[in-house]
Amino acid sequence: MATVAQVLSEKADRTFHTIDASASVYDALASMSQKGIGALVVTCGGEVAGMVTERDYARKVVLQDRSSRNTVVGDIMSRAVRYVRSSQTSDECMVLMTEHRIRYLPVIDNGLLVGLVSIGDLVKTLIAEQQFAIEQLELYVRGGYQHAAPVADTRGRSMSLV
Repeated sequence: MATVAQVLSEKADRTFHTIDASASVYDALASMSQKGIGALVVTCGGEVAGMVTERDYARKVVLQDRSSRNTVVGDIMSRAVRYVRSSQTSDECMVLMTEHRIRYLPVIDNGLLVGLVSIGDLVKTLIAEQQFAIEQLELYVRGGYQHAAPVADTRGRSMSLV
């Protein structure tokens, strides 16, 4: 089972993006569009204050007939920020995301924002872990599995399937 630190290390693009709570929703959308992402971590005075997503825009601006240029991010962001630490597992992230119906989790260590994991990141990790297990089982079935030496997965962790 992968840790959040491992999930982050396997991301092709490890950058995460923030926006100030006082910025306009239009600026947030422009930033998301330009970067090809669906969420921004909202900050206020350098601290994490919330999250703003395309879903927030659709529900709190479009459906309420508000102007994205005249509405500030702080007015529509989700304030109850669920987050994880880099030492937590991908399974713990999936549980949080499922229970709270969210798609993004900021990663905060020692009070500092160090990354952002998405449901897509977690699914990629899960698929890679399952593929590794399948390959090891196929080796075992074909008789090529070595009992004496532990097998390392794609992250260099020792695994035993027997």
